[in-house]
Amino acid sequence: MSQPLIKKDDDRDEEAEYSPFTGIEKGAVLQEARVFNDPQLDPRRCSQVITKLLYLINQGETFTKVEATEVFFAVTKLFQSKDTGLRRMVYLMIKELSPSADEVIIVTSSLMKDMNSKSDMYRANAIRVLCRITDGTLLTQIERYLKQAIVDKNPVVASAALVSGVHLLQTNPEIVKRWSNEVQEAVQSRAALLQFHALALLHQIRQNDRLAVSKLVTSLTRGTVRSPLAQCLLIRYTSQVMRESSVNTQMGDRPFYDYLEGCLRHKAEMVIFEAARAITELSGVSSRELTPAITVLQLFLSSSKPVLRFAAVRTLNKVAMTRPLAVTNCNIDMESLMSDQNRSIATLAITTLLKTGNESSVDRLMKQITNFMSDIADEFKIVVVEAIRSLCLKFPLKYRSLMNFLSNILREEGGFEYKKSIVDSIVILIRDIPDAKESGLFHLCEFIEDCEFTYLSTQILHFLGNEGPKTPDPSKYIRYIYNRVILENATVRASAVSTLAKFGALVDSLKPCIFVLLRRCLFDNDDEVRDRATFYLNMIGSNDSVSETDNDVKEFLFGSLDVPLVNLETNLRSYAQEASEEPFNIASVPKEVKSQPLAEKKAPGKKPAGLGAPPSGPTSPVDAYEKMLSSIPEFTSFGKLFKSSAPTELTEAETEYAVNVVKHIYDGHVVFQFNCTNTIPEQLLENVTVFVDASEAEDFSEVASNPLRSLPYDSPGQTFVAFEKPEGVAAAGKFSNMLKFIVKEVDQATGEADEEGVEDEYQLEDVEVVAADYMLKVGVSNFKNAWESMGPDCEKVDEYGLGVRESLTEAVSAVINILGMQPCEGTEVVPSNSRSHTCLLSGLFIGNVKVLVRLSFGIDGPKQVAMKLAVRSEDEAVSDAIHDIVANG
Repeated sequence: MSQPLIKKDDDRDEEAEYSPFTGIEKGAVLQEARVFNDPQLDPRRCSQVITKLLYLINQGETFTKVEATEVFFAVTKLFQSKDTGLRRMVYLMIKELSPSADEVIIVTSSLMKDMNSKSDMYRANAIRVLCRITDGTLLTQIERYLKQAIVDKNPVVASAALVSGVHLLQTNPEIVKRWSNEVQEAVQSRAALLQFHALALLHQIRQNDRLAVSKLVTSLTRGTVRSPLAQCLLIRYTSQVMRESSVNTQMGDRPFYDYLEGCLRHKAEMVIFEAARAITELSGVSSRELTPAITVLQLFLSSSKPVLRFAAVRTLNKVAMTRPLAVTNCNIDMESLMSDQNRSIATLAITTLLKTGNESSVDRLMKQITNFMSDIADEFKIVVVEAIRSLCLKFPLKYRSLMNFLSNILREEGGFEYKKSIVDSIVILIRDIPDAKESGLFHLCEFIEDCEFTYLSTQILHFLGNEGPKTPDPSKYIRYIYNRVILENATVRASAVSTLAKFGALVDSLKPCIFVLLRRCLFDNDDEVRDRATFYLNMIGSNDSVSETDNDVKEFLFGSLDVPLVNLETNLRSYAQEASEEPFNIASVPKEVKSQPLAEKKAPGKKPAGLGAPPSGPTSPVDAYEKMLSSIPEFTSFGKLFKSSAPTELTEAETEYAVNVVKHIYDGHVVFQFNCTNTIPEQLLENVTVFVDASEAEDFSEVASNPLRSLPYDSPGQTFVAFEKPEGVAAAGKFSNMLKFIVKEVDQATGEADEEGVEDEYQLEDVEVVAADYMLKVGVSNFKNAWESMGPDCEKVDEYGLGVRESLTEAVSAVINILGMQPCEGTEVVPSNSRSHTCLLSGLFIGNVKVLVRLSFGIDGPKQVAMKLAVRSEDEAVSDAIHDIVANG
């Protein structure tokens, strides 16, 4: 009885069961490959074996040298078959095996014979294989055939030669560049694919010659390109020329714009889209230039083809990041895409609407998005969450509806990254929108009741400990925190204990309650939980007796750590290795974030100049420099060294003399340490000094110098020049430098130098002392607490226009470099779609004055960046000085 037909399951997870290659093994397939040696070849069976071999190779299976050689020689025997299908498989197999130079000779004659065959299929494939496996020597022999193939009347053969030329250009560019005339002739072909390949190769040949590329684009934009594929390629090359053009686009005289606009009316949809995308990506594009492209993309939004809808909405999404008003006319069309079957299209439509919508449309969008979120994957949900966060920061009055939306989706099913993005968004909204603090904290407390992710629970508890005590009614959070002590794993329980202690230390009315709860934690079965409870009980004390004063408790638990953790860890490790009996002194930890090594950047072939290697042990670079400088009598009266810069090269690589400089900053002096290296074996330099001209540094006057008596070959040495400046002032200036010395010839045989020498000099690069040289990068563990503890007494706030900038990232980086301060809490990173950003900086100004800076950036108009600068410090004069630095920078 025949078996009934069983319908295969459409589930993709079941597809592997029906694969014809399931369970094949390399050994068995190599045994099957012996069929290639049969006197009577079976083309179908040979093709099946080659297919299995190609499958194994593409799955990452490796063949030994012996196995690959045996397979290669067996495959070459298949050239005797006249079967067209088998011959194509042979070509593929030879390309994948990539035979060695010795083995290539075996098939070269067969391939060259096929290259001159009457069969176009043989010719095209033989060209591809030969160019893949051949070397430069053989290429010169077949170059004539390849040139003929480029202008062959069969477009398949010509395209094969052109594509091969694209690959060969990477290894044999000189040979391929000789084909320019034939390639240029192929560009005029009527065959669509041939014209595309010819244009691609011709551009690659000329790509290093900007003038030649410009001429190519100019000639082809006059209407000689018919292929839609080639037209798309030409549009990209045209955009590149427009970006590199120095013509003043502000006057409207933008080259080739008319060509791009004309392509918007092309009959091929791919050309229309490529032109529209190119126009939207032009730098400084005006509203008049942008309008035609937006109109075309709007039409694509209602296309019946998913690929066109996706391409259009993705392009509009990018435009909305910088020009949201230009996209508002498309909002109605994009709202219809929110229910698109393609989830990628729907997600892009929603995020674009969130960027272009106004305050009145927020509630309506939230209702539509609520039904949408359950139908998409986590990766798309994260994109939507980030867009909602940006929308809330844009319209802070709408925080209630947006916060409720985030809270609702936080309780739904989802992975770690998705939940983390929601928590991060709520934290940012709490930080930036004061009115949202209480509701946001309450939503986070509700979430940790059922949170399955340990990391998120500990982060929420940590954040709750920082923000909860500052709310009007902090007692309502205690229940949620203590529940974590009872119900969670050890890691979360330990974090909850620390959070309870923070409430007890900062809220006097809660101290007795917290004390009782912490005592219960002493009976926990985890060592970390018990240790933390014991520690905090001793720190906080009972209601009747306090082991430390309240101020000491708060300073210990919540005071900002004024040394970077990485430096503290390094010093603690060194202290542990030394097994010293003296107690660890935190004052010995360097406050600079990145320790500056004393070894300078090495030029190729040179040894480091100056102090050749970092000091051994835990000694910081500043301490090593200070010890060295204090040994020079001229500098002993300068006081304590504040900062030493990284070495700055003053000479080019591979020059006769290698010189770099380190700037040592004191309260009232600046010392230049010039590290010199003589790279000429036949010379000895004596009485080496650097003449420093301070004519462009009016606030500085030279007070001392320390010359270098002798500088033998490849033996680094130092010479110093010291300048006096106004004490405690961030004086700036430029110094020009001239290396002066006496040259003596050295006998290579004896190693002795001549008694007489010749005076000589060598021009060095200029050195600048800037405001950032007077600032130490010192981080704080909690910027908000440090900012509030600093107080507003010495706060100075002002606004500045930074002019036209390519992006907010460029503006943020420029200000950080000017001030030379340490970014805090990762705020130096600007989200890609942000039109506003807040950056937090901390540092130690000369005179050991702590400084905190809050920078608020925003894009106003076409790439016009505005900045609000708020400075708090321990000295009002320093706050004023920071503003002066920014104003003059």
